[in-house]
Amino acid sequence: MGEIPEDLETAKAELTRREQQQPRMLGPDERVRLLALGADLHAAWEAPTTSPRDKKELLRTALEEVIVSIQSQERRAHLTLRWRGGALTETTLDLPRLRPAIVRTNEDTIALVRRLSTYYPDTVIAGILNRQGRTSAYGHRFDANTVGNLRRHWKIPRFRPSPEPAKGELMTIRKAAAILGVAPSTIHRALNDGAIAGEQLTVGAPWRIRLTNELRARFSDEAPPDYFTMYQTMRRLGVSRQTVWQRVKRGELEALYVTRGRQKGLRIKLIQTQSELFGYPS
Repeated sequence: MGEIPEDLETAKAELTRREQQQPRMLGPDERVRLLALGADLHAAWEAPTTSPRDKKELLRTALEEVIVSIQSQERRAHLTLRWRGGALTETTLDLPRLRPAIVRTNEDTIALVRRLSTYYPDTVIAGILNRQGRTSAYGHRFDANTVGNLRRHWKIPRFRPSPEPAKGELMTIRKAAAILGVAPSTIHRALNDGAIAGEQLTVGAPWRIRLTNELRARFSDEAPPDYFTMYQTMRRLGVSRQTVWQRVKRGELEALYVTRGRQKGLRIKLIQTQSELFGYPS
């Protein structure tokens, strides 16, 4: 028997390769097992322990390609899903309608109005917001009506002044100055120098001071004999004006404001030991 021609061997090898490339037909048992896997996949997808990330991984494994066709006029999208293995699924979805952007005031501004409305009327609040460079939701400057509308929308109670000041109540500088019998500028200077404490809710808000009995006692019609002017105190202690103020702030020196007569102004109390410490007679 002669040798097999080379062309015949080549043809057999090509036939074998093509047979291997063809999909193998499933047997009955294999088909049953495959269908069971499909049920398992559905159970795994619906399981409460399957996270959104797990579902994405399952889709990436099962899907080969997703083709999306947008129908703008009908506001619909046609999807063609090509699964691994060649099966196709087609579906149509309605596109969500675009909603206009909600115009609203800055959250920080709303929180600030909520704090300020406890102490100030709408007109004062509007001035504070404008001094801070804040604007309404539409970029406009604030006025009393804008603040009032903002309060009502967010259910922020309006300012209601107390009929009578309570003990130690916070009050404006003008009102405190009238009660203490001094000019508002005197209170401002005392605040700037640190002689009395003040509170400011936010930058640009009016200063307020707490009118206590202790603060009232620091304003008098006349100064006792052991109280001296700032210049006299500097001379007797031999220190600078700044040093005197620092000691007043720390409570090492007592300060008093004279509200009447030719001697009105700041007076500082010196005791014997303080003068002797620096070598000056009392």
